[in-house]
Amino acid sequence: MAEKKSLQAQANEILEKAEAKGVQTNFFFRTTFKRYQVQMAMLTELEKAIDEYGATVTKEYVKGRQNLVVNPAITEYNKTSTAANGTVATLVKIVESFQDEGHEEGLASIMDRLMGDE
Repeated sequence: MAEKKSLQAQANEILEKAEAKGVQTNFFFRTTFKRYQVQMAMLTELEKAIDEYGATVTKEYVKGRQNLVVNPAITEYNKTSTAANGTVATLVKIVESFQDEGHEEGLASIMDRLMGDE
């Protein structure tokens, strides 16, 4: 089984392809890509919280009553995942707005390959 690349290794490969395409200096690409990296780091931390505490947690009310509730990390994970997916779509649009200069593999296809389930 092939070893999955670390997020940083994937980010470096995307940046190399962006540089080859001339998009790495674009302000919108840089800020959007940075935002995506932050979102991915948040998702990693939320995954750890979900793994540690499980799908449900106990919430204690003022008078000491306890109630079983859905782990709030799950809700935040879903929100962040949706935002990250939107960020990737924006990155792809930014990259596609640059003319392909005959490079072997476009950045959009690299991103699709790297970010897909392997």
